[in-house]
Amino acid sequence: MQYALLINLNPGAADALDEQEREAMSAEYMAISEDPACVAGAQLEPPHTATTVRVHDGQTLTTDGPFADTKEVFAGYFVYEADDLDTVLGVAARIPAARMGGSVEVRPVVER
Repeated sequence: MQYALLINLNPGAADALDEQEREAMSAEYMAISEDPACVAGAQLEPPHTATTVRVHDGQTLTTDGPFADTKEVFAGYFVYEADDLDTVLGVAARIPAARMGGSVEVRPVVER
């Protein structure tokens, strides 16, 4: 079964890290992405680069920026293949954002 690991960051959480700590954090993300069970993943650009689209009464409306101001922002994802949820929860716990004020939401992917 595939699971999506949705990574939510607390903006600025890594600002206090020195270069060596940032490189170590990046290496942790890369190690997960290079795991053969990780079938997809991507880092997203910051929220200010977003465009939000809504359709109201057949009219398409676009707004620069994210939908809402929140403490955490959706920063990226992994799609991970595993036989059970516990395995994926272990991977999610290794994601740096989870211990730096952010979170990782784990959801099964609908298989079609």
